[in-house]
Amino acid sequence: MNQMVKILLAEDQALVRQGLKMMIETGDGLFVVAEASNGEEVLSLLEKHPDIDLAILDIRMPHMNGLDAAKIIRERYPKVMTLMLTTFNDDEYAIEALKHGARGYLLKNADAEGLIRAIRTCIEGGLAIEPQVAATVVPLLMNRQKTETTANSVLPDDITERERTIIGAVGRGLSNKEIASELFLTIGTVKNLISVILHKLELRDRTQLAIFAIHNGLADK
Repeated sequence: MNQMVKILLAEDQALVRQGLKMMIETGDGLFVVAEASNGEEVLSLLEKHPDIDLAILDIRMPHMNGLDAAKIIRERYPKVMTLMLTTFNDDEYAIEALKHGARGYLLKNADAEGLIRAIRTCIEGGLAIEPQVAATVVPLLMNRQKTETTANSVLPDDITERERTIIGAVGRGLSNKEIASELFLTIGTVKNLISVILHKLELRDRTQLAIFAIHNGLADK
């Protein structure tokens, strides 16, 4: 990865934070340029570092947790992506974070390879959900979304075959770059098509589209 990715890392346990920082920075082009121990510090640091690309947030922190911080970041800093740090006991918080725009989850006990893979997936436009987390969180998400997606359970007639394919690819967690390569399209075309799809399905963002695809069995196509 040649692109320099500037990361804000928020974790209230200093030793855990330092360990994560060391592992993250073994990835080419990944730099932790700011560190925080709670959500309030995160927001303060973002004012000083407006060029942050990604905020990695521990879900459970004092003063302001990662979920509340993620909500505010989405409103104030829409260009800053968020990735949640979670444990197996944080499913409910993690689901709420995903619904509020988080691009996925990092397990605190993940190895360096898993951390870097999740970060790169997020930066490239995909959803970074590790298999261990997906096994418990995705079924909960699907059940949670049943009522919300009932009206959209059948694709409208104006969805094209190409758009259907892209919906499935988003549901499988592919990035725009990966979708473009798979369908022999430009990244710009993929971005435009996803915007059209969101409008047709009356969905807010890529996360809702991924949930829609999984819920309606389109992610396997």
